[in-house]
Amino acid sequence: MTLTARAFPFLLVPGLVLAQAAGPYDIVLGGGRVMDPASGLEAVRYVGLRGDKIAAVSELPLEGKTFVDVGGLVVAPGFIDLHAHGQSNQANQYQARDGVTTALELEGGVAFVETWIRQRQNQALLNYGATVAHGAARALVMKELAAEVAARKAAVEKGIRVGVSGDAVLLKARYKELTHPEEFTQLAAELEKGLREGALGIGMPHQYYPGATRTEIFRVFQMAARWKVPIFTHVRSMGIDAMQEVLANAAATGASLHIVHVNSSSRAALPEVLEMIGSARSRGLDVTTEAYPYTAGSTSIQSAIFDEGWQQRLGGSYSDLQWQDTGERLTQETFEKYRKTGGVLIIHMMKPEWIDLAMSTPFVMIASDGMPYAPGAHPRGAETFSRVLGRYVRERKALTLMEALRRMTLMPAGRLEPIAPQMKNKGRLQAGADADITVFDPEAVIDTATFETGLRFSKGIQHVLVNGVFVVRNGDSVPGVLPGRAVMGRYGQAQ
Repeated sequence: MTLTARAFPFLLVPGLVLAQAAGPYDIVLGGGRVMDPASGLEAVRYVGLRGDKIAAVSELPLEGKTFVDVGGLVVAPGFIDLHAHGQSNQANQYQARDGVTTALELEGGVAFVETWIRQRQNQALLNYGATVAHGAARALVMKELAAEVAARKAAVEKGIRVGVSGDAVLLKARYKELTHPEEFTQLAAELEKGLREGALGIGMPHQYYPGATRTEIFRVFQMAARWKVPIFTHVRSMGIDAMQEVLANAAATGASLHIVHVNSSSRAALPEVLEMIGSARSRGLDVTTEAYPYTAGSTSIQSAIFDEGWQQRLGGSYSDLQWQDTGERLTQETFEKYRKTGGVLIIHMMKPEWIDLAMSTPFVMIASDGMPYAPGAHPRGAETFSRVLGRYVRERKALTLMEALRRMTLMPAGRLEPIAPQMKNKGRLQAGADADITVFDPEAVIDTATFETGLRFSKGIQHVLVNGVFVVRNGDSVPGVLPGRAVMGRYGQAQ
C-alpha cells in the first residue's frame, strides 16, 4: 500500500499529531491572517501557545484552554522599539496599546546597568533592556565630580532611580573634556563594567554633551570594535558633517553603528544622509538607522541643543517650540523663563516630505524615541507603530504591510542578535519563537493623538501578548500583569 497524505493527514503537518497528543495548548489564536516577516508567511493560520513560547502555527484548527477568535485580524510578531525613553509601566501601557512588546533604552542608555535591570525585574509590563550610557560613564571618571558621583551611586544603591539626560551631575559634565590618559582608561573600565552587567552596547548621544571631543568619540568606537558591541548614537549635530564623523569612525574601526532618528538628525539633508548610509551598507559596513513618523521632535529645554545659536542650527524660531505641559507655543520671554526652570519641549522642525522619504526607505527601521510618561508628552511614545500602519501603509501606501512589519520586528531583532542572542527568538511568528504577539485590525489601526492633546491610546490594536501573557485583550489593557523580562547583552549572560 502506498503512503499518501490522504491516508495519513498528519503527513501534511509534521509533528502536529504528537503536539496535539500532549493536550490542548494554553492559548490558541484562531483563524487570523498570520504575517511572519522572517519566512514571508501570510496566510490564515491557527497559532498555539504553550507557556511563553509559540508551539505551533497550523493550517488546521487547534484546541486551546483559551481560544481567541482572531478572524479578519492580522497576527504578527510583537513590535520591538529600539528607542523608548519611557521606561515605566505608565509609559509601557501606552506602548502596549500600540503593539509594542519590547521597549529598549538604547540611545541614552543607563548609568548603572545592573541596578537598573534589577529594579525592573518582575515589575515590568514589557520586555526591557538598555545600553551602558557613555554620557554618564564619562561623568563618573571626572575627578572634579568625584564627590557628587559618589553621592549619586549611593542614591542608586538605595533604590532611587536615576535618569540620564536631566541628571545634575551630567549637566555639569557635559561641557568638560576628558584630557588625561587615565580618564580614558577609567572610561573604558566603566563601559566594560556596564557591558558585563548586561548592557546591549554603548549609548552615545553626544550632541547632549559637546565636551566630548572627536578624539574621545573615536576612542569609544575603538572600544566598541574591540568588544564587538554596537554603538547607538545621536550624532553631534544636525546634518551631513555629524553623520560623516560617525560613518568615518565605523569605517576606520570596524565598529557596529546604529544612528538614531535619522529624520530629525538630518532634516533637509536627509536624502544625502540616506544615500551615505545606503552606500556604507552596500560596502559591507554594519550600519543601521531608524526614524519615527512625525514632523516634530522632543527634548529637554535645558539640553545643549538649545545653547546660544540654536535658531541657526535648527533653522527655526521660538514659535516652533511647544511647551509639553501646556501646549503653548513659546516666545523669547517664555523660552528664557522655562530654560531656567527646566522641562520638555516639542520641536516642530521637519517637513512631511522628509518623513515620507524615511518611511519609504527599506533599510530604515521604525522606532519611537518615546519620551518618559507625561500626559502632554509627544504622541510618538504612544502611537508610532499604529501611525505607520494606518497613515503610511493603509492610507499613503508608502510601504507594504509586510514591509512595515519587517521594519518593526525582524530588523530590530536582527540588529540586536549579535549582542543579545535571545533576540533570535523575537521578531518572528514561528514555532519555537517567544510568544510576543500583536494582533490588530489592518483596516482600523490608527493613531488618534495630536501635539495638542498629548498621549492617547491607539485604535485597532486588539490583542498583545508578552511572553505568552495578555497585556492587551479585546482592545483594552489587562490589569495586574507584569510579564516583561530583561533583554540581556551576551557579556551579562556570561556571568
